[in-house]
Amino acid sequence: MLSSLYPLPLISSILLLVAWTYFNRQDLWSKLWQRLFFLSMGAYMVSLFAWGGNMEMKFAFLFRDMIILATSGLLFQVFFKTQASFFTGLFFLLGGLVYCYQTDWFTKQPEVTTVAHPIENLAEDGELLVELGADFRVQSLENALADYPVAISRAFFPEDGAQTDLDDYFVLDILDNDRKTLEAVKSVLGNLNTVDWFEENETIAVAPMPAKNTKVNSRFGINDPGLEFLWGFEAMNVDQLYTFLKKEEITPKKKALIAILDTGVDSKHEDIQGNYRSIQKKYDDDPRSHGTHCAGIAASVSNNGLGVASFSPNSKFVEVSSIKVLNSFGMGTQKSIINGIIEAADNKADVISMSLGGRSTQPKQVAYQKAVEYALDKGAIVVAAAGNSNMDAKDYSPVNVPGVIGVSAINNELDRASFSNFVQNIKMGVAAPGVNIYSTVPGDKYASFNGTSMATPYVSGLIGLMRSLDPSVTSKEAFKILNSTGKATKSTRKTGRLIQPNKAVRALLRK
Repeated sequence: MLSSLYPLPLISSILLLVAWTYFNRQDLWSKLWQRLFFLSMGAYMVSLFAWGGNMEMKFAFLFRDMIILATSGLLFQVFFKTQASFFTGLFFLLGGLVYCYQTDWFTKQPEVTTVAHPIENLAEDGELLVELGADFRVQSLENALADYPVAISRAFFPEDGAQTDLDDYFVLDILDNDRKTLEAVKSVLGNLNTVDWFEENETIAVAPMPAKNTKVNSRFGINDPGLEFLWGFEAMNVDQLYTFLKKEEITPKKKALIAILDTGVDSKHEDIQGNYRSIQKKYDDDPRSHGTHCAGIAASVSNNGLGVASFSPNSKFVEVSSIKVLNSFGMGTQKSIINGIIEAADNKADVISMSLGGRSTQPKQVAYQKAVEYALDKGAIVVAAAGNSNMDAKDYSPVNVPGVIGVSAINNELDRASFSNFVQNIKMGVAAPGVNIYSTVPGDKYASFNGTSMATPYVSGLIGLMRSLDPSVTSKEAFKILNSTGKATKSTRKTGRLIQPNKAVRALLRK
């Protein structure tokens, strides 16, 4: 076979080039060596490209071999002009070529400098989520991807596996972090009848957006000193809610659980600990402040003479818990968030509050959809931030997942916050204050932040209050009440209606 000749034609070509160089002044010999050289080079090219290996490797060999060939010819033309020096040089050249041939130096793959194509915006420890068909085992996936640097592991562990397909999901880690490998693996997955679905495991990030305190003057009948900074309580007429609950002696039927899926929560904060329920100890601190700020908005202890207040006038209505789905840098993935949704649902959360999300490049969010369906089936109501990019929230996940109540942010002029995504293309979109929101941060401290992240726990806190009064209220019923009792903003079509807690509770109790 021609492929077995390499590197013999290369050795022949080097020797013929040296002979051609030495006899270049003798027309007859020069033409002979010249013709033989080109014939040998033709055989070299055929044998090289008929030889096994990828094209990138073959071009690397070609580049290396041409340098050897040119250097050999130049050396003999410049330094070995006399007969004695020529044959001396030829002796050493032959010795070197024989040695290289016997040690397989020519066929050893050279170091190839390749252009890296790093994978961006996907989880480093698992770039793909893959759903296998119910009748197939992971071994079929491992066999199909045996030629690729991929690690495969179980993605999700729902408590009620029979209730969802999430236990059929696996996460694929592209070990070389190369976009080419990722695309090749996706191509394989697309042709496997064992795979029901696969999607990229996209990353998201949150960061507190500092703001300035804005004082307001209003009496709410409670003694939390931070009320002077809660302009949103004015816009949402929270004083009317407190008055109604007290006057009518409204008592809860249960203590509703609000799960904050975030960077963690400072469980020992003076204004949170009275309403806090721990799911796992590792979730009970917050290196980023984001989760603690959200927890204080949703369920801070009201009327305790400390900090701020929530919609619940005392600690009998709601409690708050934490599930870390974001790391200390505020970064997370679809996989970590979906696992958080599953864990919250399995811990019987009434409300799952997600002040997080990111733009998605994928047309469908099947894994998110299955996770939300699982949570809804387990009795939870899922709330998510619209996002802070001044874009259409329909392109952001998880707020764009059907079944999720999405929340936009308004400012103190009751207009859409300049950063807030708009929710007119979200099936269940409402608005809440999201600018200069004063709340709890780790270490018994308080600060003001901006963001749809701050608007989201207002809605989660209100739904938690509603769940405590009527544990049977569903996600669709809750949205219908919030929407019908909400107040128009200066851009209602884009923001949805501003929640009004007093009217929402009254409508709930009338249903």
